[in-house]
Amino acid sequence: MRKNIKLTALAATASALALGLTACGSSSDPSSSKADGGKTDANKPLVIAASPSPHADILNFVKDKLAAKEGLKLEVKEFTDYVLPNTATEQGQVDGNYFQHKPYLDDFNKKNGTHIVPVTNVHLEPLGLYSKKVKAIGDIKPGQTIAVPNDTTNEGRALQLLASNNLITLKEGVGTGAKLSDITDKKGLQFKELEAATVPRALGDVDAAIINGNYALEAKLAPAKDALALEKAEGNPYANFLAVKAGNEKDPRIEKLAKLLNSDEVKKFIEEKYQGSVIPAFGAPTAS
Repeated sequence: MRKNIKLTALAATASALALGLTACGSSSDPSSSKADGGKTDANKPLVIAASPSPHADILNFVKDKLAAKEGLKLEVKEFTDYVLPNTATEQGQVDGNYFQHKPYLDDFNKKNGTHIVPVTNVHLEPLGLYSKKVKAIGDIKPGQTIAVPNDTTNEGRALQLLASNNLITLKEGVGTGAKLSDITDKKGLQFKELEAATVPRALGDVDAAIINGNYALEAKLAPAKDALALEKAEGNPYANFLAVKAGNEKDPRIEKLAKLLNSDEVKKFIEEKYQGSVIPAFGAPTAS
């Protein structure tokens, strides 16, 4: 999921979208009911909203290579913002979405009164620690400067990555909302807060920097090869997942898609296509 999310409501655009999209999930198979009280037709195409990359790429792989053998008709609608996929899912304009992680979804539901829930984790776009001046974490010394993203979600992730690699010590229990003020031992390091998208351009001006996976790719960095440290996928709260409106988790089409997204074929596709810049996150927890 791309970072620096602005939760400015795009109400007018959302309304236009509602008029332009075909409503999904009306009627015929009495075996599975939707959250709005209607009925799901198990033979109707499943429409999923997704960010272009890697989300839509992964869904299109499923659509082209795997869906037919499961009897699943899959349609992928691409969105370039992070408000409309949830709005469209809530309003029933699409059957689900795949673009976000749990901390973002929790915040979105709270602020917008929506009822979107995760179904299954698929991948992680790992934050990494990069440097043009040192070759290893052990080469980072007191007095040096590390750039970190300045938005709440990514700064917390960045500080947790630094703490897990013993570069700083954080207050006990601060979790993913950690801030610079929560550092109890900086170990002589200095920090420069920057907008996440600009951190790669500052890499040559600091001793090291925490960079989001998508921005690392745009900067021609190969996370698996170039990062001094990367987030782990296992147990990571920032795994991106398939999501639906609460009550639609048992839609048989969603269950088929969830199974395919967690398949060995998708795992291989992710590993081969993204070479460590996107990591399979099957099995990481999505619960509240």
